[in-house]
Amino acid sequence: MPEAAKNSSLTATSLPTAGTYYPQLEDIIAAEKRLRSVVNRTPLIRSQNLSEQYGANIYLKREDQQVVRSYKIRGAYNKILSLSTQQQRQGIVCASAGNHAQGVAYACALLGLKGTVFMPVPTPAQKVQQVRKYGKDAVDIRLVGDTFDEAYHQAKVFCEAQQASFVHPFDDPKVIEGQASVGVEILDQLDQPVDLMIMPVGGGGLASGLSAYFKAQSPTTQLIGVEPEGAASMSSSIATGNNQTLAEIDTFIDGAAVQRVGEKTFEICRQNLQQMLTVPEGKVCSTMLQLYNQEAIVVEPAGALSIAALDSLKEEIRGRTVVCLISGGNNDIHRTEEIKERAMLYEGLKHYFMVNFPQRAGALQEFLANVLGPEDDITHFEYSKKSNSSKGPALIGIELNKKEDFQSLLQRMEEQRVRFEYLNDKPDLFRFLV
Repeated sequence: MPEAAKNSSLTATSLPTAGTYYPQLEDIIAAEKRLRSVVNRTPLIRSQNLSEQYGANIYLKREDQQVVRSYKIRGAYNKILSLSTQQQRQGIVCASAGNHAQGVAYACALLGLKGTVFMPVPTPAQKVQQVRKYGKDAVDIRLVGDTFDEAYHQAKVFCEAQQASFVHPFDDPKVIEGQASVGVEILDQLDQPVDLMIMPVGGGGLASGLSAYFKAQSPTTQLIGVEPEGAASMSSSIATGNNQTLAEIDTFIDGAAVQRVGEKTFEICRQNLQQMLTVPEGKVCSTMLQLYNQEAIVVEPAGALSIAALDSLKEEIRGRTVVCLISGGNNDIHRTEEIKERAMLYEGLKHYFMVNFPQRAGALQEFLANVLGPEDDITHFEYSKKSNSSKGPALIGIELNKKEDFQSLLQRMEEQRVRFEYLNDKPDLFRFLV
């Protein structure tokens, strides 16, 4: 089983050099005041379950209860308000995997502006529908490319051709300052010092703004960023000292999956974050199910990142006050089976095998009777009979009651001389067959 998270400790660098952008306290405070009439002041709640589990005081900042169910409205609205009347009239353009698009759409509808939103083709249908709902007749949606970066490129080309104003999802001063307003609320809501502030990192806009505000107002707070293991662009960039473009990413955690973080956000995060953690996608799925079952909280994959990282910090946070930011709750119910599947694979409860059965009567019955344990369950079975062969391959998925049962399952397969190939540890073959 993979580790819950990979930990990369960072050393804060010196203050930014002259000419580089860094969020100023007065701009962040001004943005928070500007946004009060538009955004929800989301709850900061103490999680009894998580606090008991980790022996800490763990608070959840519920941006999933924001007006568009994510923090993205903060930066989008703040940026659009900063534009001149002429710029607003020429149109608003953005690229987004979903949440930023919803924020831009809501702002455009509220202000009566024409907007064009570019979204990757694999964006969950629920997020596309939400953009349509918030944007009403003010927003045109264009699905292009397989990743955010491809949609972003097309949006920039369109924006230049139309001379419209581009609202970047993360690498823009006004967007960063708007996202930082969530930090103003956290420190205002909590009547005790925050020992650790844990935040998700995608393109870095939230982490940049939030960390800058905490650096100024709560300098003793340890600032920790969390990325998906399959899209660790900020971790890779900070580790190498240069902003890196990842060749490939896993887009499952779509709200935090970017191939390249922002130039401004990279510099700010490199200065401010003391740690970067990466969390496997399967661990995130397990956390999503845990939050639903124990806290009655529905989050999207990116929204669970900060809580998914707690296991790797359990010794560090004991007895301390921790704030985890839940960044969004725009989860598509149609993804539930995939989320459950990824969670069970990560937890060691679901295993796939390619089994060669003898082509004779009773072979499968013998497998069921002599190999499966009393609490094991076959949840996937595909059999391919070959008329010119005495054996036929079958793809079998087996669900266990507890992960410790796996070794005894393998032992019984060996004892019964079952010819098989284990697929879980062969990712390329696994993705092709399952």
